[in-house]
Amino acid sequence: MTTIELDQAYIAHTYKRFPVEIVSGKGSLVRDAAGKEYIDMGSGIAVTSFGVADEVWISAVEKQIRQVQHMSNLYYTAPCARLAEALCTRTGFSRVFFGNSGAEANECAIKVARKWAAEAKGPDCNIIVTLENSFHGRTLTTLAATGQAHYHELYQPLTPGFVHIAAGDMAALKALCAGGKVAAVLIECVQGEGGVIPLDPAFASALAAYLKEQDILLMVDEVQTGNGRTGKLYAYMNYGLHPDVVTTAKGLAGGLPLGACLLGEKVKDVLSYGDHGSTFGGNPVACAAALSVLDRLTDSFLSEVESKSALLRGLLEGAPGVQSVSGLGLMLGLKADKPTGEVVQACMANGVLCLTAKDKVRLLPALNIPEELLRKAAGIIIAACK
Repeated sequence: MTTIELDQAYIAHTYKRFPVEIVSGKGSLVRDAAGKEYIDMGSGIAVTSFGVADEVWISAVEKQIRQVQHMSNLYYTAPCARLAEALCTRTGFSRVFFGNSGAEANECAIKVARKWAAEAKGPDCNIIVTLENSFHGRTLTTLAATGQAHYHELYQPLTPGFVHIAAGDMAALKALCAGGKVAAVLIECVQGEGGVIPLDPAFASALAAYLKEQDILLMVDEVQTGNGRTGKLYAYMNYGLHPDVVTTAKGLAGGLPLGACLLGEKVKDVLSYGDHGSTFGGNPVACAAALSVLDRLTDSFLSEVESKSALLRGLLEGAPGVQSVSGLGLMLGLKADKPTGEVVQACMANGVLCLTAKDKVRLLPALNIPEELLRKAAGIIIAACK
């Protein structure tokens, strides 16, 4: 049986895969089983931050895997501790909880918010407000947090205690908070799965100021936007925000499963012994990989990400067949005249792998993609839109 036949026979049919088997790659180029080469403009949905088979990443992983590949959280390991230090030093947060994914990081954030509010304001203060069109994960609780009704339909009853408001609707937020039961607000600075839509800066500022005034936690989901993706280390830095909690995953470990929940001063000691845990959270190999990523996300490198973003936007905006381009950094959404599926298929036929987000072509290339590949990919994408 071929790989595709084995997959169809034995893997749950939760993914509508393209009929392409990727077998190798280097940097932003990948090859399929037939030997065809593609420019990867999706990077595993913002995961392979420095591309495929990155030598620095490989070296860090190999070194750690030859020492100890896993140890339970009953013991200390250096990569876990060093990564927590690096994240806190770079962001000003106080502590970190490590899990395996973005959903797990968001679960931790929700537990932190509920426990903090119960202790500070009483057990009835437990509502988490999120935004319509948001996406926060696929567990029952993070689905409840997600502000898209079609994700909820098959899995009722979901975890209670979540209310969704339209982005920008401060009146709705204030009305909710007037009851004294709102523990936290969870936002994405760019709604990735919702169509690559950046949050309005004026709303973000007003929201942050109001929550500080009301002593309500501000939590930012940086699962997709974090780790250099938007041209800053974390997307909230583009907005001048100072969240109480930040969650991240995807590109953090460059291809290995790792999620992190960053806790600010107000909530740094909310979780105590036995309150939360994760068998694989803080895995030393994943943390060593993450250190190899984080160490290279310097200010000068992030400036290059911004420059590449400007280049790609400049090539795409106003091109024939392109209606609009949204997003931040190397997290862009392209609205074409043609149906999105047709554009993605045409790109694939001509050697470019793209993603989708609702009615947009979603572009999430490796942060270090060479300029010549970015130009070539843009040309193929534009041709597909005509």
